[in-house]
Amino acid sequence: MRQLLTSVRARRGFTMVELLVALVLLGLVSAALYRVLVNNQRLYTAQTQRIDLSQNIRAATNILPAEFRQLDASDNDITAMGPDSISIHALRWTSFVCIAPVLNGTAANRSMTIRGGQPGQPMFFGSRGVLVGTDSISVYLDADPTSRLDDYYVPGRLTNAVSGPALCPAVPPGLAQPGTTITWDGNFFAGNNVAAAIPVGAPVWGFERVTYKLYQSPTDGLYYIGYGPTGGAKQPLIGPVLPNGLTFSYFDSTGAVTAVRTRVARIDITVRARTAIAVRRGGTAPAQTIVDSVVTSVALRNNRRW
Repeated sequence: MRQLLTSVRARRGFTMVELLVALVLLGLVSAALYRVLVNNQRLYTAQTQRIDLSQNIRAATNILPAEFRQLDASDNDITAMGPDSISIHALRWTSFVCIAPVLNGTAANRSMTIRGGQPGQPMFFGSRGVLVGTDSISVYLDADPTSRLDDYYVPGRLTNAVSGPALCPAVPPGLAQPGTTITWDGNFFAGNNVAAAIPVGAPVWGFERVTYKLYQSPTDGLYYIGYGPTGGAKQPLIGPVLPNGLTFSYFDSTGAVTAVRTRVARIDITVRARTAIAVRRGGTAPAQTIVDSVVTSVALRNNRRW
């Protein structure tokens, strides 16, 4: 009997006091762990939002200045401008004439061949290839080689483009080079649409008409720097930003503010970005959106002052 009682006592469970003490200790440890996890999650969210904010600011200081540095206001590269929007001729590629067009006074359906046509091909420089329906061109014209007074870039509408592996003659003689034969309608000054006015080797710029503007997304209601073809639908490019998150200021060659687009020599870009969501900065402070801003000055091409 004594052995049976000893065996029963050895198998008995915790007392109520021991169980309560264990539960209290478990609750304290769980609460501490939960607080650590919550703080880590808040810190991770805040750091992620800060990184996204910095990336947006960096994107704005890279994309917009790169587009604007190629503009020449006197050549009408700025087609419209406002305090929070600008429409421009955005350069997409550069090439050179290898077979000159036949000019005889007719401006429509001119045909010429340019070198390359895709990135990586000889004497073709650009982020992408030639796109009919999207691209327009500017072709260098030199009607009188003895004078610089008649030199200018002829704007043209690109109507067709055919690429081939051996469309351009080789220089020096050898294997023919890749080329693209393009058909275009030019806008010539009177008297300059004459034979040999566009020589072999003349540079050709391919551009598209685009608009950058402050844009409110219909999906989430937030503001972004929008991008799209001029007159077409816009899509978010950089953001989110504040409701006054994009401001353009325009200056002439003397540094004075100007509203005349052909006199713009410098553009100041102000971007005011924000985090997509509100985050806690620490402790028990209320959640708030983090805001940062940057101002960039861009000198336009062919401006002697800047």
